Amino acid sequence: MCFLGVCGGEFSILRSPQSVVFRDGSWPIPGERIPDVAALTMGFSVEEDLPWPGLGVGDLFHRPQATVLVTVKGVDKLPVKGFSYPIENAVPFSLDSVANAIHALFSEETPVVLQLAPSEERVYMVGKANAVFEDLSVTLRQLRNRLFQDNSVLSSLPLNSLSRNNEVDLLFLSELQVLRDITSLLSRHKHLAKDHSPDLYSLELSGLEEVGKRYGEDSQQFKDASQILVDSLQKFADEMFNLYGGNAVVEVVAVKEFNSPLSRKTRSILQASQSEKENPYNLAYPYNYDYSVIFNIVLWMMIGLALAVIVISYNLWNMDPGYDSIIYRMTNQKIRMD
Repeated sequence: MCFLGVCGGEFSILRSPQSVVFRDGSWPIPGERIPDVAALTMGFSVEEDLPWPGLGVGDLFHRPQATVLVTVKGVDKLPVKGFSYPIENAVPFSLDSVANAIHALFSEETPVVLQLAPSEERVYMVGKANAVFEDLSVTLRQLRNRLFQDNSVLSSLPLNSLSRNNEVDLLFLSELQVLRDITSLLSRHKHLAKDHSPDLYSLELSGLEEVGKRYGEDSQQFKDASQILVDSLQKFADEMFNLYGGNAVVEVVAVKEFNSPLSRKTRSILQASQSEKENPYNLAYPYNYDYSVIFNIVLWMMIGLALAVIVISYNLWNMDPGYDSIIYRMTNQKIRMD
């Protein structure tokens, strides 16, 4: 049950390795902090602490090789297997910060950074692995043509009440085709899943939302599409998990519709006066998020320098001037007389 804000959506963990710990519970996760969950599971730092009980510490020395996040629009929840948490204040989010961190740290390797929204024709790829996914259908025309080629989902999925001749149904099925093509391309280039660089997949599916608008959420078409989507997502999660050798996190965000932010984060005189009321004593923050890193660097550098000074001083104090230094040997009176 959610007491703060409005819970509109569900955040589910379909598959995760043993090194990433998710706790079973109904703790709500703020919608704007979902990218931070992805960053923390991959071992990246975040600007603000995440006081969410759903994510445990896990194994800090074994991070997952891939994070797959699928956003499904048009439904509040999906009956998928795994841990599920309600979303509090479902606002639009992106994994750009995680993608930039991967690109900055592993630019010389072959990380897969793929962010794709087929219905909106939005695609974003970073890294040297782009050539592998060049054949992936991203535009609406490419998606439609792909459905009528060999080995498409039209020949394997049970369409039930869905039609091959309806544009809305084809849009929904084309998004499922993208899921299958991603696993197919990755299975042919398994070296991308076995390298040392982490991978990121962010997919946004809105075909189910269009089916609901076209037929209604109580229609048989919407029910059949929801079941087909759940089965496809579960199969997609299992295949991605196996391709990465059981070292991948597969997450699903189901949201009816995104809420617009209530207020923009801008500074004003009113904000300054409000902050003064909240902090009347003008106390500073305890520390920055990177305080511990700087503290450890300075601490161990000072300890190392102190030990170096002690060792050098001890050796200089006990040095034999007639044996170790040529300067002292040349000033010996016996040598000058000879």
